[in-house]
Amino acid sequence: MTYDYDLFVIGAGSGGIATARRAAEYGARVGIAESDRLGGTCVNRGCVPKKLMVFASHFPALFEEARGYGWSEVQSSLDWEMMITRVNHEVDRLNGIYQRMLDNSKVEVFRTRAKFIDAHTIDLGEKQVTADKVLIAVGGKPYLPHILGIEHAITSDEIFHLKPQPKRIAILGGGYIGCEFACILNGLGVEVTQVIRGDRILRGFDDDIRTEIQQGMINHGINIVKGVQLIAIEKSDQGVTVSLGMGDTVDTVVADAVSLAAVGRKPNTQNLGLEHTGVKCRDGAVLVDEYSQTAEPNIYAVGDCTNKVNLTPVAINEGRAFADTVFGGMPRTMSYENIPTAVFTNPEAATVGLTETEAKDKFGEDMKVFYTRFRPMYYTLAEKDEKTMMKVIVQNSTDKVVGVHMVGPNAAEIIQGIAIAVKTGATKANFDATVGIHPSAAEEFVTLRHPVR
Repeated sequence: MTYDYDLFVIGAGSGGIATARRAAEYGARVGIAESDRLGGTCVNRGCVPKKLMVFASHFPALFEEARGYGWSEVQSSLDWEMMITRVNHEVDRLNGIYQRMLDNSKVEVFRTRAKFIDAHTIDLGEKQVTADKVLIAVGGKPYLPHILGIEHAITSDEIFHLKPQPKRIAILGGGYIGCEFACILNGLGVEVTQVIRGDRILRGFDDDIRTEIQQGMINHGINIVKGVQLIAIEKSDQGVTVSLGMGDTVDTVVADAVSLAAVGRKPNTQNLGLEHTGVKCRDGAVLVDEYSQTAEPNIYAVGDCTNKVNLTPVAINEGRAFADTVFGGMPRTMSYENIPTAVFTNPEAATVGLTETEAKDKFGEDMKVFYTRFRPMYYTLAEKDEKTMMKVIVQNSTDKVVGVHMVGPNAAEIIQGIAIAVKTGATKANFDATVGIHPSAAEEFVTLRHPVR
């Protein structure tokens, strides 16, 4: 049978665009559909605008710290609307770049929602197209919990368009998105209350990272309310009132007409017509094998809609591996071991490999932990009690470094380099044999000599 396309991609986020371009490089006829803006969550509502706001939130502390180095006091104020406008202009610029990249790759773009009619036929509204292979790359969307009055809350998607600047905000959720926005808004002068169900933020991360960041956030003035079991939101004359049930007591937090719900994301797979195919899902996530292939042999899926590891570089790598395998004649799979990641809180954190708990579960007593905590040199003259934490986990019998964790300035930049060593199987002896760059915080990773446990 002759098809309109060799590959049709549903979803033009980072994973979908990377796959479409890679397949086109191999000579495939490719179409792609996107009902929203090109670039998906990362470019439009995630990594890029968030990181720009992280940069903006750091300036008040920098102005203050400069005084310790002899600079005169700085009187400055934030033009919130200007910042938001500039951030969104950069997003617009990146959208234009993605369009040009797809055009240059001769990928046909349809700015509409796509739905399956059958495994090879896609409904694009005004027309239908057919494809030999179809890739689902629709990403994820914020999850709104079943809370009374949730209609009065916004999600992390809307924070980039808030006008005017809120004075007070309540953030529901202790995951990395909630923590990052708590720190961003705190740095921008907003009074922040973060509400979590447990006793610590960032479930799933190494315990020392969780403890260090939480204490750092509290030190910076963020009010973290722990052990919350029930939540209700209602409009009030003062803005939005959030009622918090904690055992036998109820507390209230008042925010300025807005409450940020940041309690996780879920696959954006509704209304795709998957019921007309053999694709299987679990809790909305598309089930795939190691080659990103679904139960329907000609349909594949990558990125957050599979709910494996929800990171932009992972979606891109999964998509390119699929294109290399199916269209490039070079079969390969995505490796999910030792994927580095960062949390752009204040203090910042980054990690690669196993947490200490995971290492204990895997190796038992066949492991040791190296740990250090210190005040970075930068804060000495500024006279601030900011700390950096570094941790290296080693398997005894092989001497392999199986986990590295850091909290402190430039953690993401430092761990990105460390991740190469961990990915290639570096040993603690390799770390010890490496000459450090002095004076730097990063050199501590190659000077740790005595395990703490």
